[in-house]
Amino acid sequence: MAIPDYETVMLPIMKVLLDKTEWHIRDVMDQLAQKLGLSDEEKTRMLPSGNDVIFDNRVRWARLYLLKAGLIESPKRGFIKISNRGLTVLAKNPNKIDLKLLQQYSEFRKWKERPPTDKTEVPIDTTKTIGEQTPEEALEYGYQQIRQNLVQQLLELVKNASPKFFEKLVVELLVKMGYGGSIKDAGAVVGGSGDEGIDGVIKEDRLGLDTIYIQAKRWENATVSGSELQKFVGALEVKRANKGVFITTSNFAKSAMEYVERIGKQVVLIDGEELAELMIDYDIGVSRTATYEIKRLDSDYFTEE
Repeated sequence: MAIPDYETVMLPIMKVLLDKTEWHIRDVMDQLAQKLGLSDEEKTRMLPSGNDVIFDNRVRWARLYLLKAGLIESPKRGFIKISNRGLTVLAKNPNKIDLKLLQQYSEFRKWKERPPTDKTEVPIDTTKTIGEQTPEEALEYGYQQIRQNLVQQLLELVKNASPKFFEKLVVELLVKMGYGGSIKDAGAVVGGSGDEGIDGVIKEDRLGLDTIYIQAKRWENATVSGSELQKFVGALEVKRANKGVFITTSNFAKSAMEYVERIGKQVVLIDGEELAELMIDYDIGVSRTATYEIKRLDSDYFTEE
């Protein structure tokens, strides 16, 4: 049989999880391949890039969509289990589970239709099918969707990391962005009790002519308020510093952003999605799997004088 697309495997995934236990995603893939009767060649057939197995890739996409719709849960890294909502859906004995069904859940719609965080990005057009798009459009929209999904995956992992790991991560990111040079010479984590609201410090340049102080808040959902920003600015005053970066895995309240605009110090705010975007741009916690170079015909080359 042909390798099923990611929508086709959604219902089989749910049925595998019907025992209500936690399954490792690798075990789910093996069980699905067996139930679907895939041949050894189909189970190992690679994407054109040669960097992933087609069937595994489709199962992972189906898993992501089911998670975002709340039909399954991820109790720990690499494991999934069916949710109460998922059990309710299966109790109705559906013929299939696809994007149309998932669209009825507000969490899924909000996630699927979220605007890009970078204004230069092309928003994903969810109204067109692959067949209605030009190859260039399909590639562009596909890239944006892969990137935005990666942002969410990175953010989930960072939120589950230890505070110490998070503090080191933000210092490493700033060094990668060109502040100060090396981790050894430019950045240092200084968090812990009695840190006066300062989690890290980094030199602005290799000569150390100025210092940037960092506040890193690994919060799940709590919004950073204006009062939190006032505490941070107060800590900068104690250090006689004029520049700071406040990074959070959540987001900033309007009062916090307005406060930063009013003060005389230079304080940059980075929320969770922007943090994940920067991690992708500067290769923190990610690795490159494939590079596609798009070329166009050079008509001038064929012009004869």
